[in-house]
Amino acid sequence: MNNQSVFSINQFAKITGIGYLIIFATGFFSNFFVLENIIVWDDVEKTVQNLIGNEMLFRFGIFGFVVMVIADLLLAWTLYYLLLKVDKSISLLASLFRVVNAAIFGLALMYFLNVLNMLPAAENNIQTGSEIISVFKDFNTTWLIGLIFFGFHLIILSYLIFKSGYIPKLLGILLFAAGVGYLIDSFANILLPTYNDYKDIFMMIVLLPGIIGELSFTIWLLIKGSKISADY
Repeated sequence: MNNQSVFSINQFAKITGIGYLIIFATGFFSNFFVLENIIVWDDVEKTVQNLIGNEMLFRFGIFGFVVMVIADLLLAWTLYYLLLKVDKSISLLASLFRVVNAAIFGLALMYFLNVLNMLPAAENNIQTGSEIISVFKDFNTTWLIGLIFFGFHLIILSYLIFKSGYIPKLLGILLFAAGVGYLIDSFANILLPTYNDYKDIFMMIVLLPGIIGELSFTIWLLIKGSKISADY
């Protein structure tokens, strides 16, 4: 193994860790700080007031999501090279699933631009306000489809990590649990008529394994990534 090869895989590990940090930061800000504080699903008037009063915040939220998509595409590239030696074809497949998820999510962001276009007419028009809520629901549905691909990406990624020999197998197990969590929630949302009655439970099925698995992988990449010594 030459020094250039070691340098390359270590750099890919570091870039991947930084990319994950960007995704965590922008995703938390845009989803939990912006959307959760603006959208009131059962109150059209309040949602419109929140949008009008926090339009710039909403725009920053959109920007945050755009940055997240770019970081996702970056990770599709770095993860491919990070795990290329394990299995080239499967590594490519994992990256393709991540790219598809990013593409679908990018398309979903178009719904937010529609909301901005509708906003001027929504202040004194309850019908337009209702349409805005409907647009937000369309965004969630599109995002949900993307998360199915993301769940499969994590499961394939977990296999590659488990087989790699230079990334701890425990991280592969944690990411496998995260991927299964995404799939359980996504398919339950599609197939279960009473999904909303159990929404909080399914949210925990997604959040706990997802945060533990992906955050653990991120920390390992940033701290231990520079010490990888695979035979590249």
